[in-house]
Amino acid sequence: MNAGIDVPTIERFGALYIAAARLKSMSKWRTIIAAVDIGNPLFYLIAVGIGIGVMVEQGSGTSGTNGIKYIAFIAPALLANTAITGIMDETVFPTIEGFKWRKLFFAQNSTPITGRQIAIGVYLAALCRALFAVIAYYILLLAFNVVDFGISILLVPIAVLGGGAFGALMLFAAAKIEKEDQFFNILGRLVIMPMFLFSGTFFPLTSMPVYLQPIGWISPLWHATELGRESAFDYGISSTMVVVHLVFLLTLLVIGLVLATRQFERRLSK
Repeated sequence: MNAGIDVPTIERFGALYIAAARLKSMSKWRTIIAAVDIGNPLFYLIAVGIGIGVMVEQGSGTSGTNGIKYIAFIAPALLANTAITGIMDETVFPTIEGFKWRKLFFAQNSTPITGRQIAIGVYLAALCRALFAVIAYYILLLAFNVVDFGISILLVPIAVLGGGAFGALMLFAAAKIEKEDQFFNILGRLVIMPMFLFSGTFFPLTSMPVYLQPIGWISPLWHATELGRESAFDYGISSTMVVVHLVFLLTLLVIGLVLATRQFERRLSK
Protein backbone atom coordinates (compact mmCIF):
# COMPACT_ATOMS: atom_id res chain seq x y z
CA MET A 1 0.00 0.00 0.00
CA ASN A 2 1.21 3.50 -0.83
CA ALA A 3 2.56 5.06 2.37
CA GLY A 4 1.38 8.50 1.17
CA ILE A 5 -2.29 7.48 1.27
CA ASP A 6 -4.07 8.09 4.56
CA VAL A 7 -6.71 5.37 4.38
CA PRO A 8 -8.47 6.17 7.70
CA THR A 9 -8.88 9.80 6.62
CA ILE A 10 -10.24 8.76 3.23
CA GLU A 11 -12.68 6.37 4.91
CA ARG A 12 -13.84 9.11 7.27
CA PHE A 13 -14.10 12.00 4.79
CA GLY A 14 -14.77 10.13 1.55
CA ALA A 15 -17.87 12.19 0.73
CA LEU A 16 -15.91 15.43 1.04
CA TYR A 17 -13.22 14.11 -1.31
CA ILE A 18 -15.89 13.28 -3.88
CA ALA A 19 -17.51 16.69 -3.44
CA ALA A 20 -14.14 18.39 -3.87
CA ALA A 21 -13.48 16.41 -7.04
CA ARG A 22 -16.89 17.40 -8.41
CA LEU A 23 -16.33 21.07 -7.58
CA LYS A 24 -12.95 20.95 -9.28
CA SER A 25 -14.59 19.44 -12.34
CA MET A 26 -17.26 22.16 -12.29
CA SER A 27 -14.58 24.84 -12.10
CA LYS A 28 -13.56 23.96 -15.67
CA TRP A 29 -16.96 25.32 -16.71
CA ARG A 30 -17.02 28.28 -14.33
CA THR A 31 -17.42 30.88 -17.08
CA ILE A 32 -20.43 29.13 -18.57
CA ILE A 33 -21.90 28.41 -15.13
CA ALA A 34 -21.51 32.05 -14.09
CA ALA A 35 -23.02 33.28 -17.37
CA VAL A 36 -26.03 31.00 -16.96
CA ASP A 37 -26.53 31.66 -13.24
CA ILE A 38 -26.30 35.44 -13.69
CA GLY A 39 -27.67 35.83 -17.22
CA ASN A 40 -30.87 33.84 -16.72
CA PRO A 41 -32.15 35.80 -13.72
CA LEU A 42 -31.03 39.06 -15.27
CA PHE A 43 -33.12 38.49 -18.40
CA TYR A 44 -36.06 37.24 -16.31
CA LEU A 45 -36.00 40.33 -14.12
CA ILE A 46 -35.84 42.64 -17.14
CA ALA A 47 -38.60 40.78 -18.95
CA VAL A 48 -40.89 40.46 -15.96
CA GLY A 49 -40.00 43.69 -14.18
CA ILE A 50 -40.17 45.98 -17.19
CA GLY A 51 -42.50 43.94 -19.35
CA ILE A 52 -45.03 41.50 -17.95
CA GLY A 53 -45.00 42.86 -14.41
CA VAL A 54 -45.95 46.38 -15.53
CA MET A 55 -48.83 45.09 -17.62
CA VAL A 56 -50.11 42.88 -14.79
CA GLU A 57 -50.09 45.74 -12.30
CA GLN A 58 -51.72 48.11 -14.80
CA GLY A 59 -54.43 45.55 -15.42
CA SER A 60 -55.25 44.24 -11.97
CA GLY A 61 -52.95 46.01 -9.54
CA THR A 62 -51.79 43.83 -6.68
CA SER A 63 -55.22 42.52 -5.70
CA GLY A 64 -54.35 39.00 -6.83
CA THR A 65 -50.99 38.88 -5.09
CA ASN A 66 -51.96 39.90 -1.53
CA GLY A 67 -50.70 43.44 -2.06
CA ILE A 68 -47.24 42.38 -3.24
CA LYS A 69 -45.95 43.94 -6.44
CA TYR A 70 -45.85 41.35 -9.19
CA ILE A 71 -42.09 41.07 -9.67
CA ALA A 72 -41.64 40.56 -5.92
CA PHE A 73 -44.46 38.00 -5.93
CA ILE A 74 -42.70 35.76 -8.44
CA ALA A 75 -39.19 36.32 -7.04
CA PRO A 76 -39.31 33.46 -4.46
CA ALA A 77 -40.52 31.07 -7.16
CA LEU A 78 -37.74 32.08 -9.53
CA LEU A 79 -35.16 31.66 -6.77
CA ALA A 80 -36.45 28.20 -5.87
CA ASN A 81 -36.61 27.20 -9.51
CA THR A 82 -33.00 28.33 -9.96
CA ALA A 83 -31.96 26.07 -7.09
CA ILE A 84 -33.98 23.18 -8.48
CA THR A 85 -32.54 23.37 -12.00
CA GLY A 86 -29.00 23.94 -10.74
CA ILE A 87 -29.00 20.97 -8.39
CA MET A 88 -30.77 18.80 -10.96
CA ASP A 89 -28.02 19.44 -13.50
CA GLU A 90 -25.32 18.58 -10.97
CA THR A 91 -26.95 15.38 -9.76
CA VAL A 92 -28.39 13.85 -12.94
CA PHE A 93 -25.52 14.32 -15.40
CA PRO A 94 -22.64 13.39 -13.04
CA THR A 95 -24.56 10.34 -11.82
CA ILE A 96 -25.27 8.99 -15.30
CA GLU A 97 -21.69 9.80 -16.25
CA GLY A 98 -20.40 8.00 -13.16
CA PHE A 99 -22.43 4.85 -13.74
CA LYS A 100 -22.64 4.68 -17.53
CA TRP A 101 -20.75 7.13 -19.70
CA ARG A 102 -17.35 7.05 -18.03
CA LYS A 103 -17.98 4.67 -15.11
CA LEU A 104 -16.01 6.89 -12.74
CA PHE A 105 -17.96 5.69 -9.72
CA PHE A 106 -16.65 2.16 -10.11
CA ALA A 107 -13.09 3.45 -10.06
CA GLN A 108 -13.81 5.62 -7.01
CA ASN A 109 -15.51 2.71 -5.29
CA SER A 110 -12.40 0.55 -5.76
CA THR A 111 -10.71 2.83 -3.22
CA PRO A 112 -11.76 2.99 0.47
CA ILE A 113 -14.57 5.36 -0.57
CA THR A 114 -18.00 3.71 -0.30
CA GLY A 115 -21.00 4.00 -2.58
CA ARG A 116 -22.84 5.94 0.10
CA GLN A 117 -20.03 8.49 0.30
CA ILE A 118 -19.98 8.87 -3.48
CA ALA A 119 -23.71 9.62 -3.50
CA ILE A 120 -23.42 12.15 -0.68
CA GLY A 121 -20.36 13.76 -2.27
CA VAL A 122 -22.17 14.29 -5.57
CA TYR A 123 -25.14 15.71 -3.67
CA LEU A 124 -23.00 18.12 -1.60
CA ALA A 125 -21.30 19.49 -4.71
CA ALA A 126 -24.70 19.98 -6.33
CA LEU A 127 -25.87 21.88 -3.25
CA CYS A 128 -22.84 24.18 -3.58
CA ARG A 129 -23.76 24.90 -7.20
CA ALA A 130 -27.36 25.65 -6.18
CA LEU A 131 -26.19 27.92 -3.37
CA PHE A 132 -23.98 29.89 -5.76
CA ALA A 133 -26.82 30.32 -8.26
CA VAL A 134 -29.32 31.39 -5.61
CA ILE A 135 -26.95 33.91 -4.02
CA ALA A 136 -26.22 35.42 -7.45
CA TYR A 137 -29.95 35.68 -8.10
CA TYR A 138 -30.60 37.19 -4.67
CA ILE A 139 -27.95 39.89 -5.26
CA LEU A 140 -29.69 40.79 -8.52
CA LEU A 141 -33.03 41.00 -6.69
CA LEU A 142 -31.44 43.49 -4.29
CA ALA A 143 -29.89 45.44 -7.17
CA PHE A 144 -33.28 45.70 -8.90
CA ASN A 145 -34.96 46.75 -5.62
CA VAL A 146 -37.26 43.74 -5.83
CA VAL A 147 -36.56 42.89 -2.17
CA ASP A 148 -35.03 44.81 0.71
CA PHE A 149 -32.00 43.40 2.45
CA GLY A 150 -32.97 41.96 5.83
CA ILE A 151 -35.49 39.26 6.52
CA SER A 152 -35.63 38.52 2.80
CA ILE A 153 -32.25 36.79 3.16
CA LEU A 154 -34.34 33.79 4.28
CA LEU A 155 -35.23 33.35 0.62
CA VAL A 156 -31.76 31.90 0.06
CA PRO A 157 -31.87 28.91 2.46
CA ILE A 158 -35.51 28.24 1.61
CA ALA A 159 -34.75 28.11 -2.11
CA VAL A 160 -31.78 25.81 -1.48
CA LEU A 161 -34.00 23.57 0.68
CA GLY A 162 -36.49 23.31 -2.16
CA GLY A 163 -33.71 22.52 -4.60
CA GLY A 164 -32.18 20.05 -2.18
CA ALA A 165 -35.46 18.17 -1.77
CA PHE A 166 -35.90 17.83 -5.53
CA GLY A 167 -32.21 17.11 -6.08
CA ALA A 168 -32.23 14.19 -3.64
CA LEU A 169 -35.01 12.54 -5.63
CA MET A 170 -33.18 13.23 -8.90
CA LEU A 171 -30.03 11.66 -7.48
CA PHE A 172 -31.98 8.47 -6.81
CA ALA A 173 -33.72 8.58 -10.20
CA ALA A 174 -30.44 9.06 -12.07
CA ALA A 175 -28.83 6.20 -10.14
CA LYS A 176 -31.67 3.89 -11.25
CA ILE A 177 -31.24 4.61 -14.94
CA GLU A 178 -29.96 1.78 -17.07
CA LYS A 179 -30.98 3.27 -20.45
CA GLU A 180 -31.28 7.04 -20.63
CA ASP A 181 -32.91 7.09 -24.11
CA GLN A 182 -36.16 8.83 -23.10
CA PHE A 183 -35.21 9.94 -19.62
CA PHE A 184 -34.36 13.54 -20.49
CA ASN A 185 -37.48 13.97 -22.63
CA ILE A 186 -39.67 12.69 -19.82
CA LEU A 187 -37.85 14.75 -17.21
CA GLY A 188 -38.04 17.99 -19.17
CA ARG A 189 -41.54 17.70 -20.63
CA LEU A 190 -43.44 15.80 -17.95
CA VAL A 191 -41.68 16.94 -14.75
CA ILE A 192 -39.77 20.21 -15.04
CA MET A 193 -42.09 22.14 -17.34
CA PRO A 194 -45.39 21.26 -15.58
CA MET A 195 -43.78 21.89 -12.21
CA PHE A 196 -42.60 25.34 -13.30
CA LEU A 197 -45.94 26.34 -14.84
CA PHE A 198 -48.37 24.83 -12.32
CA SER A 199 -46.72 25.48 -8.94
CA GLY A 200 -48.05 28.96 -8.30
CA THR A 201 -45.01 30.48 -9.94
CA PHE A 202 -46.77 33.30 -11.82
CA PHE A 203 -50.06 33.44 -9.89
CA PRO A 204 -51.50 31.91 -6.70
CA LEU A 205 -52.09 28.17 -6.95
CA THR A 206 -55.66 28.63 -5.70
CA SER A 207 -56.49 30.67 -8.82
CA MET A 208 -55.82 27.66 -11.03
CA PRO A 209 -58.45 25.07 -12.03
CA VAL A 210 -58.93 22.60 -9.21
CA TYR A 211 -57.82 19.65 -11.37
CA LEU A 212 -54.40 21.27 -11.87
CA GLN A 213 -53.80 22.22 -8.24
CA PRO A 214 -52.58 18.72 -7.18
CA ILE A 215 -49.51 19.30 -9.39
CA GLY A 216 -48.57 22.11 -7.04
CA TRP A 217 -49.40 20.15 -3.91
CA ILE A 218 -46.75 17.53 -4.72
CA SER A 219 -44.26 20.02 -6.18
CA PRO A 220 -41.24 21.06 -4.08
CA LEU A 221 -41.27 24.29 -6.09
CA TRP A 222 -44.68 25.30 -4.75
CA HIS A 223 -43.79 24.46 -1.14
CA ALA A 224 -40.51 26.41 -1.34
CA THR A 225 -42.26 29.32 -3.08
CA GLU A 226 -44.96 29.60 -0.42
CA LEU A 227 -42.36 29.48 2.35
CA GLY A 228 -40.30 32.15 0.60
CA ARG A 229 -43.29 34.47 0.12
CA GLU A 230 -44.28 34.10 3.74
CA SER A 231 -40.76 34.69 5.08
CA ALA A 232 -39.98 37.68 2.86
CA PHE A 233 -43.35 39.42 2.51
CA ASP A 234 -45.63 38.10 5.29
CA TYR A 235 -47.79 36.55 2.59
CA GLY A 236 -50.50 35.55 5.01
CA ILE A 237 -50.33 31.75 5.08
CA SER A 238 -51.08 30.05 8.39
CA SER A 239 -48.49 28.67 10.80
CA THR A 240 -49.87 25.21 10.14
CA MET A 241 -49.16 25.55 6.43
CA VAL A 242 -45.65 26.81 7.17
CA VAL A 243 -45.05 23.59 9.11
CA VAL A 244 -46.62 21.54 6.31
CA HIS A 245 -44.34 23.10 3.72
CA LEU A 246 -41.23 22.53 5.85
CA VAL A 247 -42.13 18.95 6.73
CA PHE A 248 -42.93 18.13 3.10
CA LEU A 249 -39.58 19.44 1.82
CA LEU A 250 -37.56 17.81 4.60
CA THR A 251 -39.38 14.51 4.08
CA LEU A 252 -38.61 14.53 0.36
CA LEU A 253 -34.99 15.35 1.09
CA VAL A 254 -34.52 12.56 3.63
CA ILE A 255 -36.39 9.93 1.59
CA GLY A 256 -34.53 10.91 -1.56
CA LEU A 257 -31.13 10.69 0.09
CA VAL A 258 -31.88 7.35 1.78
CA LEU A 259 -33.06 5.83 -1.51
CA ALA A 260 -30.16 7.34 -3.45
CA THR A 261 -27.42 6.13 -1.09
CA ARG A 262 -28.93 2.62 -1.05
CA GLN A 263 -29.14 2.57 -4.84
CA PHE A 264 -25.53 3.72 -5.19
CA GLU A 265 -24.36 0.98 -2.82
CA ARG A 266 -26.50 -1.65 -4.55
CA ARG A 267 -25.35 -0.74 -8.06
CA LEU A 268 -21.67 -0.46 -7.15
CA SER A 269 -21.71 -3.82 -5.40
CA LYS A 270 -22.55 -5.69 -8.64
